[in-house]
Amino acid sequence: MASENPAADNSSFETPASGNATAKDRMTRREAMLRLLRLTGASAGTAAAAVWLAKHSALPVSTAAANARRDHTVEANAALPEMVVVQGDDPRALVRRAFDDLGGVGRFIAHGDVVVLKPNIAWDRTPEQAANTNPDVVAETVKQCMQAGAKRVIVTDVSCNEAERCFHRSGIAASARGEGADVILPDPSRFREVNLGGEVLQSWQVFGPFLEADKVINLPIAKQHDLTGVTLGFKNWYGILGGERNRLHQQIHQSLVDLAAFMMPTLTLLDCYRVLLRNGPTGGNVEDVALHKTLVAGTNPVALDAYVAKAYWNLDAGALPYLKLAERRGLGRADFAQVRTKFSQLA
Repeated sequence: MASENPAADNSSFETPASGNATAKDRMTRREAMLRLLRLTGASAGTAAAAVWLAKHSALPVSTAAANARRDHTVEANAALPEMVVVQGDDPRALVRRAFDDLGGVGRFIAHGDVVVLKPNIAWDRTPEQAANTNPDVVAETVKQCMQAGAKRVIVTDVSCNEAERCFHRSGIAASARGEGADVILPDPSRFREVNLGGEVLQSWQVFGPFLEADKVINLPIAKQHDLTGVTLGFKNWYGILGGERNRLHQQIHQSLVDLAAFMMPTLTLLDCYRVLLRNGPTGGNVEDVALHKTLVAGTNPVALDAYVAKAYWNLDAGALPYLKLAERRGLGRADFAQVRTKFSQLA
């Protein structure tokens, strides 16, 4: 059995004795991970841990998706976690620690890169209403990319409400510009018709900056959603599209997977600082918001969505068909208990 060795920064690690854990062992690890995520504030410090689990096994990617995809992923490293969970009071500190735990920002951003950040800026809401990504999370991600030598960092989204109001009221435009980002509103002249190569999604309008980036970082916020149960990393990709996006709701789970197979991010930073537990995705009532002071980040987007959905809404992967579809398409592993994961609690 693994042993715990608490470090000075309130982190510890656990390594399974073998890659062939029993079902009982897997459930123990799974429940331990969920308990850690549900804890917040000072109480989490006593339980925070870095949990190393089985290595992920890559699944085959369909030929149709491979032909069209924008693959911005970085090379896998078995010595590093695929997912990190960081808790603490300062959203900016959470971002810095997430990059550190994943191997450093230099693993993801190279000198001269054009980086596009994709937060959720869909709604005319304030940060306290938790309908858009936390502006401090966005700002610190910009700063980290700039310090890594990025030539340009672009922050953009295709909003649902009037874009200028969304970018302003969310606080994202000001915070991103304050760190040197170019904030780009969705100009109709900059959409391009693209063959997405999906099983459902074929030709569609995609906002130009996403097609021209060297690296793309997905910055969703955790929210409830009436149609899909939750809106997390996968659903955030709707914001790269123009046109009549409501048409995608007819086959929404397959559409989500087609989008994720087309736009494969360098990294996902899932904002769980404030979580919109009910009445998503638009929100509006702060009573529907829970303060969890958490960031879940990593290179396995399927595991990230599966983990957060289970922790905050008790939704298994079976209740979210897009996760199983994504796993079959080779986009990641839905069994988060078998993904290398590190937990950190900041003082």
